[in-house]
Amino acid sequence: MFNAFIQSTAQSRGRSVTSMFGHLGALGLFFLAVIDSSPLPTFGGPDILTAILAARQGNPWYEYAAVATAGSVIGAYLTFRIARKAGSAYLHSKFGSRKVDSMLDVFKRWGTGALVASTAIPFPFPTSLFFASAGASNYRAAKFLTVVAICRGARYTLIAIIADHYGRHFIRVLRHPIEYWGWMLAFGAVILIVIAAGIVVNKRFAAAAA
Repeated sequence: MFNAFIQSTAQSRGRSVTSMFGHLGALGLFFLAVIDSSPLPTFGGPDILTAILAARQGNPWYEYAAVATAGSVIGAYLTFRIARKAGSAYLHSKFGSRKVDSMLDVFKRWGTGALVASTAIPFPFPTSLFFASAGASNYRAAKFLTVVAICRGARYTLIAIIADHYGRHFIRVLRHPIEYWGWMLAFGAVILIVIAAGIVVNKRFAAAAA
């Protein structure tokens, strides 16, 4: 019962934040995406708002995907830079020592793979922890920006396309992901396939140019 209460509270907060920024349209989506990539989670706010705006079909779906991606990349880079300057002390103060230590171990072991998965798939915890972990480690800034831009771009593009075609039904899935966990897993798998295909193609072009 307590877990259900926490879940309903998080969902109501997510809806209120989404509604507040939704009145600003694409501009609100941009700022919400920036905030979502900071240590202040919005509980999937940019995903939901991207779907809502694309479903309204006021502007082409790709405009909302591009705005969400741009805001997310900027917010991720700000978190990355702050963590790089402040070091692990910043992570411990924002996320807690136990969570940070385990996350740093995961990041040191998996590196780019962990960053790709956390950025592309809507996990139920702040992705900004991975952004900060990358900043506190020796991860290259250019590589970080490239990975985040590709993964977020693929994620928001897919959301916007589906919302443009299926509208309210898809928005309901985003707002109640636990009820549709099978679809969410399939959604994440599609994103990872698209990203993996992009990485393979990019490596082949790089090898051909060398």
